[in-house]
Amino acid sequence: MALLKFNNIGISGISAAVPKHVVDNYAYTEHFEKEDVKEIVDKIGIKERRFASPETCSSDLCFAAAEKLIADMKIDKSEIDLLIFVSQTPDYRMPATSILLQERLGLSKSTAAFDISLGCSAFIYGLSSVYAFMQTGGFRKALLLDGETRSRIYSPKDRKTAFLFGDGGVAALIECDEKFGESFFSLNSDGSKESLIKINAGGYRNPSSIETVQEKVVDEHGNIRTEEHGYMAGADVFNFVLLEIPKDIKSLLAFSNASTSEIDYFVFHQANSYMNTYLAKKLKLESDKVPTCIEKFGNTSSVSIPLTIVSELQNNLEGNKKMLLSGFGVGMSWASAILNTSNCHVSDLVEI
Repeated sequence: MALLKFNNIGISGISAAVPKHVVDNYAYTEHFEKEDVKEIVDKIGIKERRFASPETCSSDLCFAAAEKLIADMKIDKSEIDLLIFVSQTPDYRMPATSILLQERLGLSKSTAAFDISLGCSAFIYGLSSVYAFMQTGGFRKALLLDGETRSRIYSPKDRKTAFLFGDGGVAALIECDEKFGESFFSLNSDGSKESLIKINAGGYRNPSSIETVQEKVVDEHGNIRTEEHGYMAGADVFNFVLLEIPKDIKSLLAFSNASTSEIDYFVFHQANSYMNTYLAKKLKLESDKVPTCIEKFGNTSSVSIPLTIVSELQNNLEGNKKMLLSGFGVGMSWASAILNTSNCHVSDLVEI
């Protein structure tokens, strides 16, 4: 378990952008019977999602979020020394999307920029990376951009995943200031469970071919996908999360000498409403301290934690607040963080 502590670094502003196109999950019936769809949607608790247009990439959503944040906070772009882009749906295999965003945002050529490819825990991993750079003292301001177009990598004919995923992008401004005090991170991984959430083909281990893009019936329930679609062993993921995440959160609370009563908000990855309700119950958390946006946006992978903050906590981060964030998923990878905010600016949600 990697436990990290940082001093006087924090998020001073955050914004989010989502596609304009709203998908009504109850009407997502092209490949399934209406009765089956209603049963699935009622069970997972995801009523709506946002799907990006064919010409819109994760970087476009992040760019819109970043431009909104920069304008709202009147940020001097020349003071941004670091840009990290988090995504598993980048624009290209190369170059890194962060480099494209550096130029597109009009940032200095002296800006350090790189990508992180991880998954559902990646916003917290990205934050820890930014905090580590900022702790050296050589950076003034940093942008953490996190975007996903997950709707494109899962088969609409596979009921196990067809109703879960949506698209979005976020931008967070991180700065050094004594008002932020101490922050704590726990970072974890277990590659022995890599098969629980995976895309089998399309990479360099199993390159794309005619066979990998052909649709196939994959189980006795008639679900259909290609080898280049994502799949998920839902029950195994559920059991993994319920086993590991409460332990991780309790370990982080002990490491930081904090109790659940001191935390203003617990922001979990929005993977499954039932799962998060169970986590909150197991940790004995008050429901009004656990915001959720999964019913409106679905599972947006690593974007889901900051998107929840923007959509649900915009008017609740005045003054000093303490938040516990927890992300978990593909890898398997999981991470938690305890952060202090001080009059954190939260921009209005952008639709593009």
